[in-house]
Amino acid sequence: MSGNKKKHSAKKSEPAAPVSTEPMSAKAYDKELKRLHVELVKLQQWVVAKGLKVCIVFEGRDGAGKGGTIKALTERVSPRVFRVVALPAPTEREKSQMYIQRYIQHFPAAGEVVIFDRSWYNRAGVERVMGFTKPEQVEKFLNVVPMVEKAMVESGIILLKYWLEVSPEEQERRLRDRIDDGRKVWKLSPMDVKSFDKWDDYTVARDEMFAKTDSSWAPWFVARSEDKKKVRLNVISHLLAHVPYEEIPAEPVKLPKRKIGRVKSLDYPFKYVPEKY
Repeated sequence: MSGNKKKHSAKKSEPAAPVSTEPMSAKAYDKELKRLHVELVKLQQWVVAKGLKVCIVFEGRDGAGKGGTIKALTERVSPRVFRVVALPAPTEREKSQMYIQRYIQHFPAAGEVVIFDRSWYNRAGVERVMGFTKPEQVEKFLNVVPMVEKAMVESGIILLKYWLEVSPEEQERRLRDRIDDGRKVWKLSPMDVKSFDKWDDYTVARDEMFAKTDSSWAPWFVARSEDKKKVRLNVISHLLAHVPYEEIPAEPVKLPKRKIGRVKSLDYPFKYVPEKY
């Protein structure tokens, strides 16, 4: 971005471009991700300075890449500004509340970007498919949630909803990979295993969710996630294009000269961590 006051305006959704099947090299990915991270820092500064309220929802099937995309989005910004909300199963008390109540308390205040790793749309997805809620409750949710989201937008919240779309073959590959990788085994929950053979049920649930909640004020954006590197870059780029921001001029930073050696360290028996590496 050239200059200090280049403005980034929200853009309308465009038809999907032809999909490239060429894998992205790690070098090209790292270079582009670094560039986008710089822009996310500028966005963060603008959000804080102008008191913007941004809410980002990530939904998709198990193994679609939500966690990796959120990590790429947040790894270079402040967790005090970019808050990730990943709620556990509801408690008995929360089950007795109005359904969306436990999500509302996490909505962004001024100067915050809140990212939901799964959201109130659990009711239209996993709760519906796995039989944790009644059909009439799902229908009521789908009819009411557009009005809730309209109230959010009218209150000044910038709401972005992303659905990460993955093929059954790639999903299965990723889930099997979790079984064999000790770093990822925690990602494979008993619920993932139970829902593994319910692909068609999730498809029906997704399609009805889109039909009922893809509104003009809170549309769904679908990101193809067959390639993890590409989907992360695509989502971050799309986010930057849909939250208007400007670069805030900053004074050059110059470290002052330090005076070291005026204080003598105590002869304390520090307990050092063993240097095995």
